Amino acid sequence: MCGIIAILGSHDVADRLVDGLRRLEYRGYDSAGVATVHDGRIDRRRAEGKLVNLARKLAGDPLPGLVGIAHTRWATHGAPTEDNAHPHAAGRVTLVHNGIIENFKPLRDELIADGRVFTSQTDTEVVAHLIDRELAAGHDPESAVRRVLPRLHGAFALAVLFQDHPDLLIGARLGSPLVLGHGEGEGEGEIYLGSDALALAPLTQKIAYLDEGDWVVIRRGGATVYDRDNRPVDRPVTLSGITGALIDKGNHRHFMQKEIYEQPVVVAQTLSSYLRPVEEQVALPDLGFDLSRIGRVAIVACGTASYVGAIGKYWIEQLARVPVEVDVASEFRYREPVLGPDMLGLVISQSGETADTLAALRHMKAEGVTVAGIINVPTSSMAREVDLLLPTHAGPEIGVASTKAFTCQLAVMAALAVNLARARGRLNPAEEAEIVRQLAEVPAAMNAALAHDAEIEAMAPTIAGARDVLYLGRGPDYPLALEGALKLKEISYIHAEGYAAGEMKHGPIALIDDQVPVVVIAPSGPLFDKTVSNMQEVRARGGKVVLISDADGLAQAGDGLLASIEMPRVHPLIAPLVYAVPVQLLAYHVAVAKGTDVDQPRNLAKSVTVE
Repeated sequence: MCGIIAILGSHDVADRLVDGLRRLEYRGYDSAGVATVHDGRIDRRRAEGKLVNLARKLAGDPLPGLVGIAHTRWATHGAPTEDNAHPHAAGRVTLVHNGIIENFKPLRDELIADGRVFTSQTDTEVVAHLIDRELAAGHDPESAVRRVLPRLHGAFALAVLFQDHPDLLIGARLGSPLVLGHGEGEGEGEIYLGSDALALAPLTQKIAYLDEGDWVVIRRGGATVYDRDNRPVDRPVTLSGITGALIDKGNHRHFMQKEIYEQPVVVAQTLSSYLRPVEEQVALPDLGFDLSRIGRVAIVACGTASYVGAIGKYWIEQLARVPVEVDVASEFRYREPVLGPDMLGLVISQSGETADTLAALRHMKAEGVTVAGIINVPTSSMAREVDLLLPTHAGPEIGVASTKAFTCQLAVMAALAVNLARARGRLNPAEEAEIVRQLAEVPAAMNAALAHDAEIEAMAPTIAGARDVLYLGRGPDYPLALEGALKLKEISYIHAEGYAAGEMKHGPIALIDDQVPVVVIAPSGPLFDKTVSNMQEVRARGGKVVLISDADGLAQAGDGLLASIEMPRVHPLIAPLVYAVPVQLLAYHVAVAKGTDVDQPRNLAKSVTVE
């Protein structure tokens, strides 16, 4: 999603603002811009497309100034054109905005009736006009912002410049993250705003996280934070611990490839937080509540994270015998779910800022539900609001298509399922010890899966020419089939669908012909024979099958295939973590063969902070 960085500095800020935007590229964007205050006026540079286009403009026409704002935009209202790119200006006000102003249309109509002229199609421009109109009515900048904020409905993070106040910067957040940075070392006395701590890492590690509804007035003497009731408040300054070095791809061609290869390490790091190998137990952080009282679980997430929830449903119901509901977050509140005090809510998010999931979290808490969160960013909004934080340790994930975050989330989900089963009296010590041993083997099994990368790369061109691809799986491999289809769609732009293998004969088999590759995920085990039977139905109708299985499975069913991908033999519990690797590699290599933008696929954003 859109990215913000702002600096009230001691020397020219434009180059540093662009450097901050580079660190936010992973969020996804389609235009970018910078504005500074200098010699009593505000100047802007904006450009469509990648940051290189903005950098080229700045190289030819630099922007001096000690205070400035910058933005990468992911289009919502209005096409990704230069006119719609941020920063937006009205009179003496220029600002950048993440999020959506839901009531922008009546506000725009009101402003047009008042004689205001708009130059963009965005919802953001109304905010600039509203603040400028307050200035024209005689209010100072602080009062103008204070009067406008209550009129904005939706989600926003704002950074605002004022033409007549070169030593002033105002920020605000509601439903969209914003952090305040305090200069240190050579930047002592400087103050910064950013969408996340990563954007500010080269500038400072001294970070204060603004709470929901906060707004901040930044002057040369320091920053004053106000809550949503306009009362001055102190937000604690913490050290972000994020290195100032730009994250790079190392020897890998893309961030996605690098992050696929990081999985054995980061999954091991994540599991080490939950496994007690000496005691042969799975442990969770201090709960603060009794897991044994949980009678139901509601899992809420979006996209890839929702498939983690779907796999978790199999694990929790099989191990703990607790009923589980899984909802996509954008639908959860609107179906008016039946909630209760015996329920554990569970939200899953890489960023911890996903707007729909955050709204679902708040809805559950308002209904008295205890909520846990599987989250990768421990300083995020969700991480601060859940009753129980279950952190993953994937590190920053730059590729838009989630890979290592997915498998780390699965690792935590498995730990939660085992802990819930133990608390409910469904696991004896010997059974738990066996699960601990199986989970401890995941990193090595993932390494073994990665060893087949070259084979997957070699077969990718046979899939790259397809118009449609189907993925099949049973049990926990059914959600993995959904995830495989999503990955392929996201980065190769090939239409793909995932199905429960047994459902093929209930309709989807009509799609099968010799032009439709079918990827079958079928580790040997209790569901293997049934899955292979469904695969044979596909082959009998001319379908070209790619079978992902272990040596036993391939020996039993490997004749007449378009291709096969051999996996190590693993316990069914950990199969989704291990089989995620070939699913990801297949999507990656197909996308590379097609020449698409793997790390920043079209129309997608890493962190979706609007509903």
